[in-house]
Amino acid sequence: MRKLFILLPLFALFIHGTLQKNEKRKAAIIQPRVFLGIRATESVVHGTQTPNSTGPPSLQQPLQQLSDTAVGYLNGRLSTTVIPVIYLLAVIVGIPTNIIILCLLATKIRKVSSAILYCSLATFDLFLLVSLFFKAHYHLLGNDWVLGEAACKAVTACFYGNLYGSALTLACIAVKRYMAVVHPFMYKTLPKKRCTAWVVLALWLAFAASIVPELLVQQTFWVSQLNRTTCHDVMPLTSDSHKFLLFCTLTLAVLCLLVPMVVTTVCFIKILCVLNRSHYDWAMYIKSSSLVFTIFLVCFLPAGVLHFLHYVQLSAGGADGLYKYFNLAVCLCCLHACLDPFFFILMSKSAGSKMYFLTFKGKNFSVSF
Repeated sequence: MRKLFILLPLFALFIHGTLQKNEKRKAAIIQPRVFLGIRATESVVHGTQTPNSTGPPSLQQPLQQLSDTAVGYLNGRLSTTVIPVIYLLAVIVGIPTNIIILCLLATKIRKVSSAILYCSLATFDLFLLVSLFFKAHYHLLGNDWVLGEAACKAVTACFYGNLYGSALTLACIAVKRYMAVVHPFMYKTLPKKRCTAWVVLALWLAFAASIVPELLVQQTFWVSQLNRTTCHDVMPLTSDSHKFLLFCTLTLAVLCLLVPMVVTTVCFIKILCVLNRSHYDWAMYIKSSSLVFTIFLVCFLPAGVLHFLHYVQLSAGGADGLYKYFNLAVCLCCLHACLDPFFFILMSKSAGSKMYFLTFKGKNFSVSF
């Protein structure tokens, strides 16, 4: 594991050194660009574009100058220091802990259905954390992407795809606990392994579908005003391809962030209400569940709401300073990837292993959740 942390930065720095030489050979091409979340000013300047970022002929039009807000964000300490430091802290804590959780689940499986869901969550979190390493590298270089167009597409797709996948998986875990506690008789009769297998398959299909839009459109653009190549920050939203990306991102924000957040909220409220009425002492479980739910809201609520509002503004043609708040909220949302393993341990210890219910015939039966 130590070798991995040593080799990854060296590999990135090696590519950085070699590709920095290629940036000096950029061809002068006139391109329209709009900063994601901030309207560009009407003054026209001429820009150049990296050789690997050739756009369709329809994009060869005058370049709109970035607004002062956009330039301030791309040059500011929020994007060049605060966000990458948070990303690196998440990577340092999250990768080892998620690997440990995967090893524990593989060697000490009690409930296969629960293990499958938690393995899926840990895998989503690991992929997300790997993408954070490269995003931190980009931000620490002053929002200058030096790894090429293909790498930018892969990192962006991995970042958002696994963020959506984690939110959906957490919602599925909440639904599973809801069924076990609120509807124990129905839950007891379900084919749990088969249902969980289908759910996990659906989750990974949703992940695959969510990354397609990011892979189809150009993500890197050379901005002469800043003298750097941006990745996913500056894009021509007036082009048809990026209008398609805007529509897909807005749809995914609703289906993969807002809907899971609402589902998880409803499930946790129902679970806590039922446990409060129980004759058994579930005080420790209620406290731990409340803590998990609170941090879930802190991580996902700002990201989900700002994600939606930001892309609604872009779709409506309006653009202002929401982008930096959106990026900060998404950054804080990524912290769940390093917190999930601790929540898993906390919930496993506090919940006990079973909850007992009295049947109509007067016999007890247990449900694990």
